[in-house]
Amino acid sequence: MPSRPIRVLIIDDSALVRKVLTESLATDPEIEVVGTAIDPYVARDKIRQLNPDVLTLDLEMPRMDGLSFLKLVMKHRPMPVIIISSLKADGSARALEALQAGAVDVVAKPGSAYSAAADGAALAAKIKAAFQARVRSPSGTTARAREGAASTLTTAPTLCPPNLETAGEGRQASGPGRHCSSKQIILMGASTGGTEALTMVLTNLSGTLPGICIVQHIPAYFSGAFAERLNHLCPFEVREASHGDKVQPGLALVAPGGRHLVLRRAGATYEVELNDGPQVHHQRPSVDVLFDSAARAGAGPHALALLLTGMGADGAAGMLKLKEAGATTVAQNEESCVVFGMPREAIRLGAAQTILPLEQMATFIQRYAIDVAIADAGV
Repeated sequence: MPSRPIRVLIIDDSALVRKVLTESLATDPEIEVVGTAIDPYVARDKIRQLNPDVLTLDLEMPRMDGLSFLKLVMKHRPMPVIIISSLKADGSARALEALQAGAVDVVAKPGSAYSAAADGAALAAKIKAAFQARVRSPSGTTARAREGAASTLTTAPTLCPPNLETAGEGRQASGPGRHCSSKQIILMGASTGGTEALTMVLTNLSGTLPGICIVQHIPAYFSGAFAERLNHLCPFEVREASHGDKVQPGLALVAPGGRHLVLRRAGATYEVELNDGPQVHHQRPSVDVLFDSAARAGAGPHALALLLTGMGADGAAGMLKLKEAGATTVAQNEESCVVFGMPREAIRLGAAQTILPLEQMATFIQRYAIDVAIADAGV
């Protein structure tokens, strides 16, 4: 954290939301709300005047929508942006598009002054994570909030970020994992920056893989849209997990936002249990809950566990348990992380056997799947 408070600009057309967010963040001495803006045009001028470290950005505003403004920000002055979005289906889809365009994180828009105040601590934690984030513009420029780059923001046209909607075109699944044992499982955990990191890894995999379980720290309602987006892009089925789902080769299950995903042994395979248990590391779903349950279910010798970008320590202790139980464990390296928190803690604990840049993880997973298939065949 910096020697001074993190400077935040709140951009939202709702006076109530601006007021309540300002008041809830005022209780944290490490954060200072330096201003608010009713729309992107006002925000543009205040960014120049106030030089904030982090923006919170509504997506639905007058004169210019938040997504268009975000693209301008990421082109002309890359900086950490947290999206404040509605829970409606279209809001979830647009929030995911904003993450693709460079936003660091997304927070569900409060339905009332009470809920906004109650979620103030969670938003403060996301702001602190965003402040530490590596932010990349569509041109590849990397910036951090604390670097305090001079603002050159204008309302000039922007270039769209790379389109992932065609990433899966031309790839053919080689069958629903028919060569993979139901005992084998791939476990993935991520937080800040994780939606795009997971998208990069998963869209570069084939369809012949062990079953996959994913915990991404994401609000309720957004996880379904995230899973649907991955299902469209990947050459294998991806869906939001439901209670009682079987983990199967060629299927990836995403933990629902707001619910823990627990694995139970069910004969020759694993079964999903969802619960509303206490938050772990201030998170639900929690990566540690998934990893711990996999170790308890006896998946250790049959598991590949990967921990990607994110703030905090969620997943590190669970990864250590899996490693001690015989799992193959991988952490993302610092240079490719948006926030090098969770992987760093896993490395510090000695839980990660291998440290890889994000762009090498898909190849590692494919090689793991091949090695598993060879071992199962007794070759």
